[in-house]
Amino acid sequence: MAIALTVRRTAAAAVGLATALVLTGCADPTDGGTTEVAATPGGTTKTKINISPDQNRVTTAEVASIAAEVPERIRERGTLELVASSGSAAALTFYATDNKTVIGVEPDLAHLVADVLGLEPRIHTVSWENIFVGLDSGKYDAGLSNITVTEERKEKYDFATYREDNLGFEAKKGSGLKVTGPEDLAGRTVAVSSGTNQEKLLVEWSEENEKAGREPVDIKYYQNESDTYLALQSGRIDLYLGPHPTAAYHAATTGRTEVVGTSSGAGATLQGLIAATTKKDSGLVESLADALDHIIANGTYAKVLQRWGLSDEAVTDSRINPPGLPRTDK
Repeated sequence: MAIALTVRRTAAAAVGLATALVLTGCADPTDGGTTEVAATPGGTTKTKINISPDQNRVTTAEVASIAAEVPERIRERGTLELVASSGSAAALTFYATDNKTVIGVEPDLAHLVADVLGLEPRIHTVSWENIFVGLDSGKYDAGLSNITVTEERKEKYDFATYREDNLGFEAKKGSGLKVTGPEDLAGRTVAVSSGTNQEKLLVEWSEENEKAGREPVDIKYYQNESDTYLALQSGRIDLYLGPHPTAAYHAATTGRTEVVGTSSGAGATLQGLIAATTKKDSGLVESLADALDHIIANGTYAKVLQRWGLSDEAVTDSRINPPGLPRTDK
């Protein structure tokens, strides 16, 4: 089987998430695939987190009434074909100590949803753009890969939300930078991944700066995260914009960077939301939303988020096709 994320968040929440995300750094293979996590920055109280291939995931029972909502073609197949990005991004989706088993909050939630629907989850990892190619072609039933709801995407896809979407601006430690809005990025060199809602937000902020008579953002693109972080350390870029959980994780585990600002993935006026994504009118989104509501109600959802340090991004219910990141006016 192929195994196959309003510029306001409190400093306490950011610190809490950063420390909670120290999940995979310096794992000791002789210690059963676990790593120690400091409860507070510089603290001595630690807890062990399982990062081995044997995840002992949180599970839940099938719910017949929700399973019956699944389209017949999928029920007859007996599997839920899910897709996620092949890029390793702790604590969303990343590799266990065997460097091949995908673990993290997204795979855990995918397994819980499949449990409720009485289906076997088969998670495939592909490049980011091929997530949508596979959904379009019907190769995959749904994507759980930190996909943000946007108005543009809603034209082709249906969404069942399951987590808040928050972005993080990461800088070299000690940079002195702070990002609270577009004006703080005027004239700055910022790296971002192509085709993401982070890029869309950054482009909009750059345009906003130009309209206000400020310098635009100098946007850079790199092939992979290692190149991005090398550029950050060498001073070729000032900042890197990515999902807040991964930015906080990287800062906490390396000690070489810091999160200097956060933003909702939908901009300053709307809380961004992450959602299970299906081809529009595939008939699956209602059962996904009901399954998500069920695990939220029975507490297994909260256990998964707590396990990966993402409790601050919990939602109270799953919404189908809510308002998303607005279109860019051209």
